[in-house]
Amino acid sequence: MKTLIVEDSATLCEIYARYLDGSGLDVSSVQTLGAARQRLIDSAPQLILLDIELPDGNGLDLLEDVKRLSPQPAVVVMTGHGAEYAEQAMGRGGTDFLSKPFDAARLRVTLLNAADQLKLRQQVEHLSAKRERLGSLVGQSSAMQAVFDTVELLSGTKATAFLMGESGTGKELAARAIHQLSARAPAAFVVVDCAALTADQLERALFGRSDAAPDGLVAQADAGTLFLDEVCSLNFEAQSLLLRLIQHGTYRPVDATREVTADVRIIASTNRDPLFEMREGRLREDLYYRLHVVPLRMPPLRERADDILLLADGFLSRITEEEGKAPSSLSNEAANALRGYSWPGNVRQLENALRQLVLTGVAHQIDQTMVNRMISGTEMAVDTDGLSDAPRVEDLAAHDSGIQPLWLTEKIAIEAAIAECDGSINRAAKRLQVAPSTIYRKIQSWKTSP
Repeated sequence: MKTLIVEDSATLCEIYARYLDGSGLDVSSVQTLGAARQRLIDSAPQLILLDIELPDGNGLDLLEDVKRLSPQPAVVVMTGHGAEYAEQAMGRGGTDFLSKPFDAARLRVTLLNAADQLKLRQQVEHLSAKRERLGSLVGQSSAMQAVFDTVELLSGTKATAFLMGESGTGKELAARAIHQLSARAPAAFVVVDCAALTADQLERALFGRSDAAPDGLVAQADAGTLFLDEVCSLNFEAQSLLLRLIQHGTYRPVDATREVTADVRIIASTNRDPLFEMREGRLREDLYYRLHVVPLRMPPLRERADDILLLADGFLSRITEEEGKAPSSLSNEAANALRGYSWPGNVRQLENALRQLVLTGVAHQIDQTMVNRMISGTEMAVDTDGLSDAPRVEDLAAHDSGIQPLWLTEKIAIEAAIAECDGSINRAAKRLQVAPSTIYRKIQSWKTSP
């Protein structure tokens, strides 16, 4: 720890420095107030032993300069004039004081205690500080602070990262933040949309066709990061291709005769439960364990309600600028309505909703009526799309047996609850004692089922 002795006597400076030999402190000294102020700028000492009587001023005046520094050093004040000056020193920000004369043991104990207090204060400040942003990720909730910590941890490693979370939670933003904070940042960040590719398409897209001049996405990501988005949507054949790349760091272009080495960092994501997918036989067990080295769960927006208004303000500022609109703000009632909604589509839905409010609104302030109308329209659209083909109660007569499939029982119960709640999925979810996102997932599964 850099330690500065401010004492007008060069002899005493030398004596105090000898007292501190072997203490682990990096000691230097000055004899004037002016020199001390300059040393604050030049070398940023962390610990200061300060005399009050200096040839060009009162040493306590240096405490005002110290207060303006960040981080602030710890200051131990020396005085030969008793308790009065000691009280002044402590009142103006001193950490501790020493009454002259003192011996080597007293000096060492006092300075080392001050150093320990400084370290503890810095640790507390670090732990209590809430960052609102890391790369493109935004949030001050405890859930997002944990995400920030994990992103920073991953950025300093070469390990494969596996990002999990519902659609719209920001998995790609987290992957980009990991890349941008890593040593691979100067190279490319390449996204592979696994949900849109068959095994043949994936092989051509990833590996290209020529070993002489590889032209696939892996080659584009050389020395950078390859982001496999929605990796659980791949079939077994496509998963096998990825497994070799991850295991051995090599691949063979489609028409090539030899393998090519790949210097890429793999980050994968999924909006499914990968452990469930593996147990159900849809995700290879060996691929699961290759990907699941350092998992990162992106929390849904309903678990980070404290971030909704922070995100909303940022979206409103950016959207109004992009659309050439006058700045918009939220009334207190509108803000409460945004916070009270569960946002099953997560951050992406919030952004789209605010864009809709900006584009369709005529007032500079968004009120509660506008927000409620937007939320109702979103829910009714989902109801109409998802429930148009739902079985009706009168259709049950077609079932000869008294036993019906479980999914059909769920479907009827959910449809009835939504109808009872005038089309509100939020209220229906409360009545059914499930999360709104559960109902949305059920509706989506009915739409995609054969």
